[in-house]
Amino acid sequence: MTKHDIIHRMINPGVIAVIRADSSEQLLDAARAMAEGGVIAMEVTMTTPNAIDTIKAVVKELGDKVLMGVGTVLDDITARLAILAGAEYVVTPVMRPDVIALCRRYSKPIVCGAVTPTEALNAHEAGADFVKLFPADTLGPTYIKALKAPLPQLQIIPTGGVTTKTAGDFIKAGCAAVAAGSSLVSKDVLAKKDWKSLTEISRQFVEAVAVARKG
Repeated sequence: MTKHDIIHRMINPGVIAVIRADSSEQLLDAARAMAEGGVIAMEVTMTTPNAIDTIKAVVKELGDKVLMGVGTVLDDITARLAILAGAEYVVTPVMRPDVIALCRRYSKPIVCGAVTPTEALNAHEAGADFVKLFPADTLGPTYIKALKAPLPQLQIIPTGGVTTKTAGDFIKAGCAAVAAGSSLVSKDVLAKKDWKSLTEISRQFVEAVAVARKG
């Protein structure tokens, strides 16, 4: 899969699941459930136990049915290990030039965390493909719209508190995609193994983005 293909799958349908869990055991079933609901892009954060092994297991089992990424990456060594395990894109919570350089070397998309206009532009000019704006629920769509007015070149993915009710507003504000964590993959759903509910909420997120793009 080329870098262009990976980016295309990240922004189409435009919903990225952020999976933070206390255990990696249920993540394979969770990945299946989300994919059934249309959410194919998902990242396992490095705060999840055995994250690298989980990425490897999901990629081996589901292949191209999902687009597996890795999140909460703080250094280039971790990024490389995840990519070798099958991660197709990398997400950092902050601006990390060494991680950007590593991802460019491997031709993998990199999403760098930023809040201020300076941080966002620095990440973009350093080679980040997307800017992860966090926390999205505190900043809101209005902030993103204001940020993109002087900096339309930024490809923004809001993260943190994005819900099915607000996803469309972020897309209308100019975001390339949205990322959803506990509002999509809650610890309660994982604990109860409620895959039917996870598939349904995945569908709701995908539909919210699709409707916003049409409007």
